[in-house]
Amino acid sequence: MLRLSRSNWVVAAALCCLSVGAGAATNAAPRPAVVELFTSEGCNSCPPAEAYVGELARRHDVLPLAFHVDYWDDLGWRDRFGLAQSVKRQRDYARTLHLATVYTPQVVIDGRDDYLGSDRNAIGTALEASRAGVPVALMIRDSQVLIKLDPPSHRLSASEVLVVSYLRKAVSAIGRGENAGRTLDEYNIVRSFQSLGRWDGTAKEFRIKLASLPQDATDVAILVQSTGQGAIIGAATHPIARRPAPLGQSVPRFTG
Repeated sequence: MLRLSRSNWVVAAALCCLSVGAGAATNAAPRPAVVELFTSEGCNSCPPAEAYVGELARRHDVLPLAFHVDYWDDLGWRDRFGLAQSVKRQRDYARTLHLATVYTPQVVIDGRDDYLGSDRNAIGTALEASRAGVPVALMIRDSQVLIKLDPPSHRLSASEVLVVSYLRKAVSAIGRGENAGRTLDEYNIVRSFQSLGRWDGTAKEFRIKLASLPQDATDVAILVQSTGQGAIIGAATHPIARRPAPLGQSVPRFTG
């Protein structure tokens, strides 16, 4: 059921050459395609799209992010991962992509085009396209997330740098609503996102304290997106090193 309310190289170079010093950093790789899924635990047509996100998460050339919206909560089940920010981001895409409405499950690829989240053929074809991007270096060191952006080889319009934290996997037993009685596997669940500021294409560094990210986040991603929530032109991701969870608790589970 649909509910209405819509490259390229990431140069994740080792940051030992940066003034911040050596540390664990991402490796040089082609920029991943950024797949944003807008979903909800209260939507009975969303589980297939979330399963597809789980498959895409195993690919090195794709960065899938599941933004849980909260406008399904009034049907009897509150999505514990729902964020008002996710609803705003989805509505902003409806504006920039000239869509009449928003819906779930909706996928937006690289901030440019939208697809039905369960349409594997259309999404798979879109992911085959070549993509160029800007150099992004991402590292976690001394309890900080460190980001370095180098000038691109071509002229660049103003962009915004976003930091996104996400939980790699969770399992939820749904007690009410359209998915009542089902146990859902959910992947790359966005737990927080915020803007670090504007970028004009000159060399620049950003820092954010690791402690400012939600405790259940397992990974952090950086997105470079044209201002006005336009095209995504850069992306990188890195796992967050936290103290291992007790045996049997590595995947957060929830029963409501």
